[in-house]
Amino acid sequence: MPELPEVETVMRAMAGRLLGQVIARAELRRADLRRPVPPDLVAALTGARVSGFRRRAKYILMRLAGGQSVLWHLGMSGRILLMPPGANVPEPAHCHLLLMTEAGFRLGFIDPRRFGLVDLVASGAEDAHPLLAGLGPEPLEEGFTPARLAASLAGRQSPIKSVLLDQRVVAGLGNIYVAEALFRAGLHPARLAGDISRAGTTRLVAAIRETLTEAIAAGGSSLRDYVQPDGELGYFQHAWRVYGRAGAPCPVCPGAPRCAGVARFVQAGRSSFYCPRRQR
Repeated sequence: MPELPEVETVMRAMAGRLLGQVIARAELRRADLRRPVPPDLVAALTGARVSGFRRRAKYILMRLAGGQSVLWHLGMSGRILLMPPGANVPEPAHCHLLLMTEAGFRLGFIDPRRFGLVDLVASGAEDAHPLLAGLGPEPLEEGFTPARLAASLAGRQSPIKSVLLDQRVVAGLGNIYVAEALFRAGLHPARLAGDISRAGTTRLVAAIRETLTEAIAAGGSSLRDYVQPDGELGYFQHAWRVYGRAGAPCPVCPGAPRCAGVARFVQAGRSSFYCPRRQR
């Protein structure tokens, strides 16, 4: 599933093409996505001017001038395809929603497995939407501080990796970027969250910010279905230090005594990657 950097990349591309544009036509081809599409979606979109964009966790909010926001979630296989005016781009299969602006831009929401969703919410009540209410702080915003994270970890007897994947603790993180951030912070993914020191929490906040910032600059990580809205791949997978690299030399301590390289183990049904020498 696309994580925060991939969703941020998609949102920025949408904003670059659609901000200020008027949607001349909306075509809903399939209404049975992960959740039923609101019956008034097409009416809300038709003739509306796009006034803003916001990302919350792994969700995109496209604000309309009339006071409503379109909530997008890509799910497992969903993607946004943006087509400029006059582009001779054949319409892909599994395009469930197509938007056309007065200037000729086209946006297609493609989702072969239909695990994504599109919904409507009042712009002034976005954070009260059932999918957004209760989400934790955004890791790239000022509110995500070592003190706040330390308070969330205090007394927790669950592994730090599991706690960071909890969207109520920090919003938008997934398996890839938690693995990479824990490596940078020098923390073992099985370390109990409540045992992490204040210094460790400070390192972890900095590592999360650095990892996400670098991933966004690289257009995210292309793994299986994810591509950017212009069809280009993300490139951060080439900068992974531990994720998916079991058996490879540790990029920080290659050849060092007692370092056998990147290791993998299964944690709560998902693969965890780490350096046994560096991460404690």
